[in-house]
Amino acid sequence: MLITIITINYNNAAGLQKTVESVLSQSSRDFEYIVVDGDAPQPPKGGVLRDLEVIDGFIKEKAKTVNGFTACNWHSPFGGVGGGFYSEPDTGIYNAMNKGIRMAKGEFIHFLNSGDWLVDEHVVENMLFALSSPPLGELEGVDIFVGNKIMVRPDGKVRYGKNDKRPVTALTFYRGTIEHTSAYIRRSLFDVVGMYDENLRIVSDWKWYFDAVLNHHAQVAFTDIYVSYFDNSGISSTNLELDKAERRQILEQMLAPVVLADYDRHHLAIDQFERLQRYPLIYKFFYLIERILFKFDKWHMKYWGWKKKA
Repeated sequence: MLITIITINYNNAAGLQKTVESVLSQSSRDFEYIVVDGDAPQPPKGGVLRDLEVIDGFIKEKAKTVNGFTACNWHSPFGGVGGGFYSEPDTGIYNAMNKGIRMAKGEFIHFLNSGDWLVDEHVVENMLFALSSPPLGELEGVDIFVGNKIMVRPDGKVRYGKNDKRPVTALTFYRGTIEHTSAYIRRSLFDVVGMYDENLRIVSDWKWYFDAVLNHHAQVAFTDIYVSYFDNSGISSTNLELDKAERRQILEQMLAPVVLADYDRHHLAIDQFERLQRYPLIYKFFYLIERILFKFDKWHMKYWGWKKKA
């Protein structure tokens, strides 16, 4: 089984260096690595690290021009890692991600964007083992295999995110998403669902997941393996208004109005109920009150709601 790791970069040399270092330090050799660079204007040499210098520093091979864009195909010192560095102007992050998908040869794709990095040198080894040697074959046919991530703030503080492993439903996407930076996605699923929507700036990966699960019945599985550190200062974390607007646009396109109306009306009550369930004693207290109110309504309908005909 081969993994393709794809890194998207645009004018983020420091972040790119951190990402590339974590990938090329992996103990497993069973992956290819593709970096898709947006060919941003580079600062002058000296004093400021530049994107191409990061690649040159690790690959030790000069860039050359292939079919109109800069490409530097490398071979890892391990001898097992293949891939390449591709730099040309693009129209945005999802345009760059789609380029990476078309080049990928791995059975599964992992997007590790510039500025994010793998938690340790055993991530690929552990994820491959989990996918290829699951107990009782329970991961056979899985399309999206999701690990945990560690979120990192600009001040260096971290928060360990953990998948709750609840079944993925439409409600999952109404109030959140499946993690992207810690997910391994089956390459063939893009042939079925299609590529990322390049008209969206922030939520195209969320829309793609939604479409894959809702309309194409993609199978999702979770693992407790920590996969990546996630830089929490990216556009999807800071431009919340655009994120909200794009999500609403897609919800209105993908859900029938009567279904969306139910989610709008009841999702907070569902959240409150699930929150109460995490605290058994409090939950039992409110459950008792609800049962009393239920009996009250039932008796009202059966006995008290009747009046003599005028």
